[in-house]
Amino acid sequence: MDPLVNFIDLFIHIDEHLKTLIDTCGVWTYLVIFLIIFCETGLVLTPFLPGDSLLFALGTITGAGYLNIQWVLILLSAAAILGDSANYAIGHLLAPKVFAKKNLPFLKQEYLERTEKFFAKYGGKTIIIARFVPIIRTFAPFLAGVGAMPYQRFILYNVVGGLLWVFSLTLGGYYCGKLDFVKNNFSLVILGIIIISLLPGIIEFLRHRKEKRRSQLTT
Repeated sequence: MDPLVNFIDLFIHIDEHLKTLIDTCGVWTYLVIFLIIFCETGLVLTPFLPGDSLLFALGTITGAGYLNIQWVLILLSAAAILGDSANYAIGHLLAPKVFAKKNLPFLKQEYLERTEKFFAKYGGKTIIIARFVPIIRTFAPFLAGVGAMPYQRFILYNVVGGLLWVFSLTLGGYYCGKLDFVKNNFSLVILGIIIISLLPGIIEFLRHRKEKRRSQLTT
């Protein structure tokens, strides 16, 4: 099967893949989902990992009794907060190379530019807002480290954003997953969550293109 098809299937039918994971790994599933969320938020190499959809799907299957909701909330909150902290530290460490515009193959310039625009618009609150925006979520703490945002300020935004993100989406899945509509149309619900989470980034990208085109016409 085409890798792209497999990748899309992972997101759309993430609940079924999670059930298979639980059947295979048992209690070790907690470690696996911890590492996924940690890497998705903590490594600029892995912004493609599931985030919003994974949290919502975990909520639905914990509601069905597959996992313990308390452990899921505690472990994933820790993973999200520790991931952003690790990303901040990496950004702080690599700041001289980023400022010198040295070639860092794992950094996509377009992602950096998009995240910089979020910082310009929202300031430090970007760390909270970015939790709900794929790609930006992964690069925001990295740029906070590059820009030497005071860690005391960063950790506050980090903790608030991490808890809001994990609790809202996981508990949303936990309670909404019991509704017949969600049960019968789970793939559509997950697709809707993915589209909604991508909208801010798409709108920002289109707005930037429009402004760039306008500036080219006036020069």
